[in-house]
Amino acid sequence: MTASHMRSAGTHDSAHEVLSFKLGNEEYGIPIQKVQELRGYDTVTQIANAPAHLKGVINLRGTIVPIIDMRIRMRLGTPTYDQFTVVIILNIAGRVIGMVVDSVSDVIVLQPSQIKPAPDMHPGVDTGYLTGIGTIDDRMLILIDIDCLLDGEGMGLLRTEAAA
Repeated sequence: MTASHMRSAGTHDSAHEVLSFKLGNEEYGIPIQKVQELRGYDTVTQIANAPAHLKGVINLRGTIVPIIDMRIRMRLGTPTYDQFTVVIILNIAGRVIGMVVDSVSDVIVLQPSQIKPAPDMHPGVDTGYLTGIGTIDDRMLILIDIDCLLDGEGMGLLRTEAAA
């Protein structure tokens, strides 16, 4: 699904289920259908010369899964790993990828009226992965096009060359 398609998702009449998670003080949401499973953070096998956000890989029932630390990827400060740290295992375009987040909140159903367009930002700020802002009472949920984020600049995790 493209970012432009996701951005227009708020105009459809159907509800959107998102998994909410925290990075620092902010709450984010990704489409629940991209989530395969949730796991606690555990030791990863590091890969030499990998970018800082690529923590390494794990063996998940015979599948080698790259683990991305989203706090590092999104430049949100130094990550800490504790009992609340979670790895969200995603299944995107046939690829299995793990995403480390500070904590997972819950699954939220957003009605179209609760989804506002992503704000226009300064041209130097990369916001191409934002699909909108979900509003739930006094909470704001930053909605992410996870395909776009993981395939974006410096990542390329969803490209077929990266699979080889």
